Amino acid sequence: MANIEIGDLVIRKSHGGDIVFKVTDIYHDACGHSYTVLKGMHLRLLADAPIDDLERVDAENLRNEIVRMEGMHNESLKRVMMRRSQEREQLELNRSESSKKYDFFDLPGRVLHIDGDEEYLRMCLKTYNQLNIEAVGRCIEESKQADAVIELIDEFRPDILVLTGHDALIGNGKKNFKDMNNYRNSRYYVEAVKKARIFEPARDDLVIFAGACQSYFEAILNAGANFASSPTRIFIHAYDPVFIAEKVAFTPINKTVDVGAAISASVTGIEGVGGLETRGKFRLGLPKTPYK
Repeated sequence: MANIEIGDLVIRKSHGGDIVFKVTDIYHDACGHSYTVLKGMHLRLLADAPIDDLERVDAENLRNEIVRMEGMHNESLKRVMMRRSQEREQLELNRSESSKKYDFFDLPGRVLHIDGDEEYLRMCLKTYNQLNIEAVGRCIEESKQADAVIELIDEFRPDILVLTGHDALIGNGKKNFKDMNNYRNSRYYVEAVKKARIFEPARDDLVIFAGACQSYFEAILNAGANFASSPTRIFIHAYDPVFIAEKVAFTPINKTVDVGAAISASVTGIEGVGGLETRGKFRLGLPKTPYK
């Protein structure tokens, strides 16, 4: 048996080592064969694999993976800040003469992020902070998010709700993408979105992103989400929900979010996330005081 332990970073030999995983559990089937539960290091994916199919990631490959993912993250941040700078310049050009003697202040949309993975949640909250977005996070496993969502919305009154964690297509052979039973966690995102819509039915009043890797995109949207994953059932990146939320948070309330631009701002792009026309959540205030 391969010398693999819980907490190890591994790749699957049968898949050519395409994804770096963390081993979260080891179990045995009725015949005594050893299997592992794997969590994507940067992709919102859960998978099961025979322990003999795994290989520890060596230091060099791990370093390369971290550098690659941090590069993608930093490039996304750079694009966001460049876009905001251009939008601010245009705003200043359009200001009336009477208002130019005062400074405005920004009030972007607030985010409640409910995540089934504590590590991903910490990563996302750090990124919200880098993006100057007020965000509250709670780590709640996917199967319990529907039970907690109404109370949390009532407590924090967010403009944007993110419901995410892990997901995956399951089963062998030809998959029926319209069968909810073929998804690991999609039913829980659907239930949580429906509960959130009981509290706030209007899509423009509470903007919802829901889903993870390979999630049942159409069902999540039909439940009431504005944005969801995954249109082509591909893996999505841990930061994809953050960059969708950012675009909504910084689009003015008198404009609809450019859906194509929002999707392009994500790490994965249009094959991984999609959504509906949605009104933005950004407001300008006047005047900016010296006390804040």
